[in-house]
This record gives sequence, C-alpha cells and structure tokens, in this order.
Amino acid sequence: MRPLVAAVLLVTICVVAAAPLQRHHKPGRTSGDAVGVLDDDPVGKLKVFVYEMPRKYNKMLVDNDSRCLQHMFAAEIFMHQFLLSSAVRTLDPEAADWFYTPVYTTCDLTPQGFPLPFRAPRMMRSAIRYVAATWPFWNRTDGADHFFLTPHDFGACFHYQEERAVERGILPLLRRATLVQTFGQRNHVCLQDGSITVPPYASPHRLQAHLVGPGTPRSIFVYFRGLFYDMGNDPEGGYYARGARASVWENFKDNPLFDISTEHPATYYEDMQRAIFCLCPLGWAPWSPRLVEAVVFGCIPVIIADDIVLPFADAIPWEDMSVFVAERDVPRLDSILTSIPLPDILRRQRLLARDSVKRALLFHQPARPGDAFHQVLNGLARKLPHGEDVFLQPGEKALDWDAGLESDLKPW
Repeated sequence: MRPLVAAVLLVTICVVAAAPLQRHHKPGRTSGDAVGVLDDDPVGKLKVFVYEMPRKYNKMLVDNDSRCLQHMFAAEIFMHQFLLSSAVRTLDPEAADWFYTPVYTTCDLTPQGFPLPFRAPRMMRSAIRYVAATWPFWNRTDGADHFFLTPHDFGACFHYQEERAVERGILPLLRRATLVQTFGQRNHVCLQDGSITVPPYASPHRLQAHLVGPGTPRSIFVYFRGLFYDMGNDPEGGYYARGARASVWENFKDNPLFDISTEHPATYYEDMQRAIFCLCPLGWAPWSPRLVEAVVFGCIPVIIADDIVLPFADAIPWEDMSVFVAERDVPRLDSILTSIPLPDILRRQRLLARDSVKRALLFHQPARPGDAFHQVLNGLARKLPHGEDVFLQPGEKALDWDAGLESDLKPW
C-alpha cells in the first residue's frame, strides 16, 4: 500500500482543473464513439405493438402494493408507461417489428418487499398463454419477435439465489423471445444470446435531490456501504458474493484509505460525490443500483464481478470510465487503485461528468432523449431486420408448453 501516493492524489484531484476530454474510439461500437451511440434516435427505426393485458398482470399489482414503483426492479413498470405514449408505438400489429407484453413479475412482493420467486414464472406463463390465445402473433414465431422485461436478480430464471436460478434455468416459453434484463454474466445459463442488459431502476428524482455543488472536493479515496456477509443465508461469507465482499472487509476494514461500512448513512449519496472510487462488487447477483449511483454522482466505479455484462455495453464506454478488478485480486485492491496515474483518473472523471452517460442509465419520467428507455429501443432496433428463422412454417412449433419445473407449471 502507498498512502503517500493516495494522499497526493486526493489533494491534486481537488485542485486540478479538468482538461478537455479526448474521444476514445472502441472497436465494435455502432456509431464510432460512445457519444454518437448514446445520442441515436430510435424513432423511425422500429415499431412496437403493446398488448392490452388484463389489469391483474400489471396495474392491479401496483394498486395493491405501490412499493414496486420504487424498488430496483421497477423498470418493467416504467417501460410499459413509456411505450404507451412513445412515438415508436403502433396500434396496427401487422405493422409491428416487435411485440411487448406488459407483465409485472417483480411486483408480487413478500411482506419484506422482495419479489416472490415461485409466483413470477407462473405469472409469466399465464400471461403468455393469454397472449397466444387472444392474438395470432405469438403463434407465428413462438415469441421470437416479442420482448419481455425480466429485471429479476437472475433475469428470466426468476430467483434471487444463483443455485436455485441455475436449477430452474430460463423459463422455457421465453427461450425464443428477446429478454430485457438487469442480469448479465457471460457464459451463464440465465443469460441467453440476444438479450439486452439494462441498468436497475434508480429514481432520477431522488438522485437529483441529493446533488451537491460542482466544486465539492473528493476527499474520500475509496467508498462503499453495504453488506460484506449475508449472515442469514451465508454467515461465513464464502458463497455470498463469491467471497469478494468478505475479502474487501477482511483486508481493508482498518485501511485509512477505505471508507467502508455496513451502515447506510443519511448522507450516502452526498458521500459518493465526495469519493474518487466507489466499490461496485457483486452480491448474490453481479449487478446492483450502486453502479448507476456511482456513475450519476461521478464516482469512478470499481467493478468487482467476473464476467459481468454491463448495461448497454455497446453504447456506454465502461472500459474508459471504470476500473475492473478480478475477484481473485481483491486483496490487492489498495495497490491497484493507488497505482492508477492521475491523468487516467481525471480522464475517467470527465467521461463520468458527461450528461449523455448519466442520462443513458436512468429511466426518466417523462422520458428524455438518449435515456435508458431510448437505449432499450436502440438495442431492439439494432436486432432488425428479423432473420428468416424467426417465422415458423404452418404447423411448426419450437416450444414445449409443458417443459419446466413442475412447480412452475402450476396455475397462477
């Protein structure tokens, strides 16, 4: 560890003016640079037909429990509201490129406010059965031109514990559909090809209310608030977060450069804006709202989640504005961060300061150009035109309606 180097960084970052940002080109980005992709306008590139579903699949759930309007899974609700008034919506299903089923599978909550994992797949199956029985469009493709919001911890595997999620796998009826989900991890059974990884919901209004002045010095080197152990499900810390969070605590709880704790103070958001680096380790799943909060508040995300697939990775320059640390390297976290040259820190901070980057990770109400809603639409537009394998031949079936866990086949 090099505390003197870190101290110099802290002082220097507080007084150095940000130089003009140079563009960094990444291979494979659709429009050549991050700004171009983030500013793409999806209007005119696709048309979406929104199914009119019985209220029990969506609005009635919100009426019964409004907590789901504020939790990190709420993108499925706000995406529905956005599409109803979006310029990409078509009322003519024959003209549609995509079909959307508004079903709020994370809005059926336990008393503690968590989505019920055994009810979500039953609800989704019921909704798909209704769509297939009411309109002809599902049966033309077995869902291959349909997209669904599945913002559970492990997406359409519908469980918060990875072992159970892997056991269930992606709901069989969704295996031809495009899944728009917060979960993203390469080579994982809960992420199928063609999925669109999105940020978790973080209330733009709440974040805006906690903004501090632009001249506030960043006097905290490393910041983190959250669990290190899940004492109820994994008291020894070897399974929860694959041991990464436990390693952070064990190695750095007494390190003066690390402001880390399980306590969640009232000044949490303000503290993030006073920090240079914000740790974003995996928990039960690799993603969390902490990543969005760090970007919005200009704190360099330190991403500790091997094989994570980040939101809108084809549009947002994550490699340029974050620090990636392998889970096995957590014990060296102090030396890794203090070794980053000051110009590289300032470059990341200038990228994080861009309004287009912040806006792309937020589901604004009302929607704003380039926000997360528009990034979802751009992701769908980039998948067009549909290939010939999307449409089935008369009488052809690609899905087994009776496949899946026996418990998931029960009526909802």
